[in-house]
Amino acid sequence: MKRRMVEIEETGLSFATEVDLERLQALSEEWLRLIGEDPEREGLRKTPERVAKAWAFLTRGYRQSLGEIVNGAIFQAEGSEMVVVKGIEFYSLCEHHMLPFFGQVHIGYIPGQKILGLSKFARIVDMFARRLQVQERLAVQVAEAIREILEPQGVGVVVEGVHLCMMMRGVEKQHSRTVTSAMLGAFREDPKTREEFLDHLK
Repeated sequence: MKRRMVEIEETGLSFATEVDLERLQALSEEWLRLIGEDPEREGLRKTPERVAKAWAFLTRGYRQSLGEIVNGAIFQAEGSEMVVVKGIEFYSLCEHHMLPFFGQVHIGYIPGQKILGLSKFARIVDMFARRLQVQERLAVQVAEAIREILEPQGVGVVVEGVHLCMMMRGVEKQHSRTVTSAMLGAFREDPKTREEFLDHLK
């Protein structure tokens, strides 16, 4: 389907998508009927349209590539000291119940010959988070993407998240947090390197 620009209501922002918004809107209207709602009532008349746009935005990571995200922002390394980027916010959707989970991603790497523009780490996180996900896979995908584009001596990724599928349903525990990690290269092989990275996160 042809890519088109979509405006996010009441924000002045827009994004490009190839998603079939009309089909998604029809499915959203059917969903409302199936749960016992009336999509024709005043408060819901524009909801299917809003839901279609929201889901196109929330899953836009499927339609992005690593090359597009990095966009040439790779530079020659001038040293080999550890680089740590902490507290990158992420918002994702659990693939088991399609409910949100969100939190922070912390990334560390030891450059080989290349470094990456700092803002690109957040964009890489967003690309993988804006898909149906599990937190464990998110950590691995971010780490492997950084290894692919930079070929560093090592990379470590720690993800901290809270999951609405645990808070709103099931066990309904409000204060649990999940921590996952992926360690590659020196971060896996050298305990001192791993310890230095984790110390930065305290």
